[in-house]
Amino acid sequence: MDNDQRYLVQQNKISDGDTKPPVFAKVMRSKEGVFEGVSFIRNKDKATVMTVAQAQEVIDWAAKKKAAAREYVTKIICVGQ
Repeated sequence: MDNDQRYLVQQNKISDGDTKPPVFAKVMRSKEGVFEGVSFIRNKDKATVMTVAQAQEVIDWAAKKKAAAREYVTKIICVGQ
């Protein structure tokens, strides 16, 4: 199991171009650690740091759950980026 936790999921609204800062995924999990969803927040420091597999789970979730998903670019970035 690759437990390399150093990734964030970043989302930008395409129509904003470079005018607005991106938002970052904060993952919600149950007490048992079951993935429940994501909220996108502006504060990068409070965003969830995760593995690539977890980040991919967030991207898949966002693509399915957000009606306007195609209006956004959702991508995995390294913590230092």
